[in-house]
Amino acid sequence: MPPQDTSRRLSPQVLGQDTDALNGFNTIEGYSTQRQGATPEALQQAYQEMLAKQQNETEKQALFRAASDAARLAEWEFHNTILTMKEVVRGQFGADSNEAQAVGLKKKSDRKRPTRTKAAVAS
Repeated sequence: MPPQDTSRRLSPQVLGQDTDALNGFNTIEGYSTQRQGATPEALQQAYQEMLAKQQNETEKQALFRAASDAARLAEWEFHNTILTMKEVVRGQFGADSNEAQAVGLKKKSDRKRPTRTKAAVAS
């Protein structure tokens, strides 16, 4: 049997089949084994541990999404506050002031005036 690649997740279909197999196993009477990994207690323990880890993962994903949403909203709030500050600086000091340039705005006098382009002669 080739080595298992445990770096990838099992598909929900495989996990469903495994759960069905465990449920079917629970109906069997008289099962005994010498293998420690295949005892009914070990099977139940592995199943319960899987459920607990999946629940933990789901809870952490929900917390991650909530933290991500909060950070995104804070970023937008900060951005909108900066835009408001730039408008106030432009209104208070003027569009051609050094103060406007200090906050990242381009001075009005530094802008190039548009130039006319000659129309290409059609032949």
